[in-house]
Amino acid sequence: MSTFSTLSTALSSLHTQRAALDVAGQNIANANTVGYTRQRAETASISATAAASRFSAGLTVGQGVSVTGVTRLGDVFADARVRSSTSLAADLAARATTYARLETTITEPSDNGIAAQLATFWAGWHDVANNPSEPAPGQVVLESAQILVDAVATGYRAARTQWDETRAQSVAYVDAVNTAASSLAELNTTIRSVTVSGGNANELMDRRDLLTTQLAELTGATARLQEDGTVTVSVGGNHLVSGSSAYRVDLVGSTTLAGAAADAPRLEWERTSAGPVVLDGGLLAGNLANLAGARPDRTGGALAEAAAAYDRLATQLHDQVNAVHTTGVTTAGTPGGEFFALSSDPGTPPALGLTVAVRDPADIAAAAPGQGAYDGSVADAIARIGASAGSPDRAWSAFVVDLGVKTQAALRSAEVSEQSRATAALVQLSASSVDIDEETVSMLAFQRAYQGAARVLTTVDEMLDTLINRTGVVGR
Repeated sequence: MSTFSTLSTALSSLHTQRAALDVAGQNIANANTVGYTRQRAETASISATAAASRFSAGLTVGQGVSVTGVTRLGDVFADARVRSSTSLAADLAARATTYARLETTITEPSDNGIAAQLATFWAGWHDVANNPSEPAPGQVVLESAQILVDAVATGYRAARTQWDETRAQSVAYVDAVNTAASSLAELNTTIRSVTVSGGNANELMDRRDLLTTQLAELTGATARLQEDGTVTVSVGGNHLVSGSSAYRVDLVGSTTLAGAAADAPRLEWERTSAGPVVLDGGLLAGNLANLAGARPDRTGGALAEAAAAYDRLATQLHDQVNAVHTTGVTTAGTPGGEFFALSSDPGTPPALGLTVAVRDPADIAAAAPGQGAYDGSVADAIARIGASAGSPDRAWSAFVVDLGVKTQAALRSAEVSEQSRATAALVQLSASSVDIDEETVSMLAFQRAYQGAARVLTTVDEMLDTLINRTGVVGR
């Protein structure tokens, strides 16, 4: 090995240690960058040059060191676990949020809830039964009936408003999916180009992984890494992103709560040959489940089922109170008519179409025919509706209890799923996040190695100076 080859060996060490310091500096610079995966410079020794000779060339050593690449220290299995747990947690969180918000609009139990308004309404009929000739109890019944009608309508509007907001949110989510898919396809193209040309695409891969996690959170998408560094993202078995191609999805279906039963909102591929989009999780899966229409077995979307409960309550009040009230007579002996009325417009839901048909306390039919003007038996029969087996109170109570149970179950499931997601994220961070202490130790090691290589250069320079300038004139 010649003296000059020693210079080459030391120089290779200088280049390598400087490159390793650059990587450590990049890690430290991105210690707080979301999605950044720490990197490490991979080095390898350069073997000695083989001499083309039949005889031994003497002792030979290597030719130094070189950087063979910069490796991302992520864990593909931890990344996959984060995506799957994020998908499930987002789905359950969307459902739980809807139930929790819906529960706040019910306001049960409280003094202002519908159950309390029903109790007040039935109690007013007891007072009318006790004092049928007095206008004050009748006026109280009319006022409590109007308050009850307003409460039913307000509850229905709250459910409808929440449905509208959830659908608008879903539209925004779909736009985010299409944007992220398009960006990911562009990244795939760039990563492939950089990788083929021998460049470093690690930072691009960090952005790629962030986008795949975002798509998993939105749609429950799964990702498969390719050998060229690109990623293929699938939703329900169909490709959302494949290489440089991204495929759009659209939100179709009813834009109103009333039409959700016949045409529930759903996702469809822009390319019709792929059929409907089947979601395995994500925020959109949770939202679309909440936007589903009401079903006869009451297993439909949470918001539509709540609206249907208000409609059933309005219908029961109309049918049951009118069935008794129309059998009675007023204090003047006039046959009683309908106490509640429903809108004749087929597009108006019962909860919004329910009104109080009686305007004057004198028109309340509290007496049974032939029992005298001061009889209150019909009013008493109306008052007892609240305690009957099929009363509106029982139906409303069953709905409130069912909603409470479903809300608590959804919240517990979301909490457990979020804990699982957080655990997966911690495992991922433990493998990919930057440890400042570790990078500091690495920097010290690279610095000392750099100093040592520089010292070798100095020593060889001194040797050459002695050889060239101090050994005299050769051959003299």
